[in-house]
Amino acid sequence: MGCGTVALYGHIPAITEIGDLSLHAVYDPSREGLNRAQQQFGFAHAFTDAEAFFASGLDAVTITSPAPFHKDNVLACAAHGLPVLCEKPLAMDATEGREMVRAMSRAGVSLHTAFCYRFSPVALKIRDLIQTDAIGTPRSLRLIYNWNAHGRYSVDSEGRKIPNARREDRMLEGGPMVDCGTHQIDLAVFWLNSEVIAYTARGAWVDEHDAPDHMWLHLDHANGAHTMVEISYAYHHTSKVVRSEFVYEIIGTDGVIRYDREQKSFTMENSAGSHSFEFHDLKDFVGLYREFAHVLRTGHSDLLTSAEGGLKVTDIARNATDIAMKNRPSSKGKNAGR
Repeated sequence: MGCGTVALYGHIPAITEIGDLSLHAVYDPSREGLNRAQQQFGFAHAFTDAEAFFASGLDAVTITSPAPFHKDNVLACAAHGLPVLCEKPLAMDATEGREMVRAMSRAGVSLHTAFCYRFSPVALKIRDLIQTDAIGTPRSLRLIYNWNAHGRYSVDSEGRKIPNARREDRMLEGGPMVDCGTHQIDLAVFWLNSEVIAYTARGAWVDEHDAPDHMWLHLDHANGAHTMVEISYAYHHTSKVVRSEFVYEIIGTDGVIRYDREQKSFTMENSAGSHSFEFHDLKDFVGLYREFAHVLRTGHSDLLTSAEGGLKVTDIARNATDIAMKNRPSSKGKNAGR
């Protein structure tokens, strides 16, 4: 359900690659979106009417619509008794999320959140290294993702600079922590196997939106570890030469694991020496769908994020953004002290 960007580059190609799954039908209220997807992938069943979509004979549904539509899509799947894999953020707020979880539970079908970062060979290797005490006990995580969110401006047909719609939509839906920061929060819980018990956040406003376009989130875990997430949609957002930062750093009592996407490096330093691992991208939609197929066969998964887990992550991201907005510094004092 939904034929936007993430469906076209991530979900649909992965479904078509998994032997245990077949793409039976696609729904989108926009005929233009459906046509674009059909031209690219050639599937037969495409619907702008949701009831016709559900009547086509489905076993499960993936929801890749914009976040404000997740609730209605999930409730419709619950009404038709279909298990769901739903893109993040799972819901717009906790009230919506709880309603979605209750509806799927009453229907007796599964609901999982589609955190594709978990399935990268890098993320799974880090989890294995932590579980085997390769760096001792992890005490501090630094997860950094600073980028331009496709740039502040795009160019219209007359060559004029206009606000970039893709970036604007991300900011209106909650900003960088709600959009992409949820991946980092989920990974911290996944790697540490420890829930978040307290958190605080700060923001910076490079552009004029309600939500900060640069944020810092500090998470305290039940096991005593601490995670810092830094994420930006304003990093080089007007630069001619665009740069980004994407780093995982896990600091333990006997070493450090470090992944740097821009440097294409994945290493560990511990008391035994220096170790280099095979570099991989940070996402893996194919791995995500292999696990979804496993869930549909067995009803169980140790790797997919549950609906409840996805809801906790979304709550943290949205509440943290609200905290940052509440504590937004006043611009009246910007020249003070000069």
